[in-house]
Amino acid sequence: MNSLLKFRRPLSSSLTSLSLQRLSTTLHYVFEEKKEGTSFIHPTAIVHPNAVIGQGVSVGPLCTIGPSAKLGNGCQMHPSSHIFGNTELGSHCVLMTGAVVGDELPGHTVIGCNNIIGHHAVVGIKCQDMKYKLGDECFLDVGDNNEIREFTSIHRSSKSRDRTVIGDNNLIMGSCHIAHDCKIGNNNIFANTTLLAGHVIVEDYVHTGGATVVHQFCYIGSFSFIGGGSVVSQDVPKYMMVSGDRAELRGLNFEGLRRCGFQVTEVID
Repeated sequence: MNSLLKFRRPLSSSLTSLSLQRLSTTLHYVFEEKKEGTSFIHPTAIVHPNAVIGQGVSVGPLCTIGPSAKLGNGCQMHPSSHIFGNTELGSHCVLMTGAVVGDELPGHTVIGCNNIIGHHAVVGIKCQDMKYKLGDECFLDVGDNNEIREFTSIHRSSKSRDRTVIGDNNLIMGSCHIAHDCKIGNNNIFANTTLLAGHVIVEDYVHTGGATVVHQFCYIGSFSFIGGGSVVSQDVPKYMMVSGDRAELRGLNFEGLRRCGFQVTEVID
């Protein structure tokens, strides 16, 4: 037994050393490739030859890139992330482990520049709407500088004449859902498990508390705040705070307005 243990220790040490050496070699190769502006594709990744890959792109182990995909310069795909269908990523987007972008459907998913798609998030897939007819075109357009966190789902439009739209500089926290045909503006913060039903319009600088639920076709005005756990079944006016089940008006969003640079005189007037 002692001799067996003596044998196992150096073997384990050797395997660890070999694994670290391989990892170090791989990372060194990636960084060298990045310096030269060329792309690195891990040998276990499946990349269709018709896919368009920009310069300095990094594709990790077990990733999938479909034939109609386009990746801009400097994009990163972490292990087991996937891009399907007619999908375009702007420059310097990051797909974390398990993220899925796009679907094999007519239409497209367009993601702008400098977006982060979190772990196991699903972006640009078929909507959950009975109106959708298989074979119809459906669309999702996402702007720049958005952070879409883990386990979030964002669906394409339900009809070819409409589209789901997300603007710029939004923080969409973990496990949120943005349904078909929603229109999201800029600089919004959606806390964890914020759920937007279909056709919801959210303007700019809106902040939702955790576990907020918004009924379909509601309109959420700019600079408003929705308290955590609220169920919103009516429109929310600009600059206001609402909360409750069903959400009721609680007054002006003084703190939100202050953080956005409004002066006291402007708010009072």
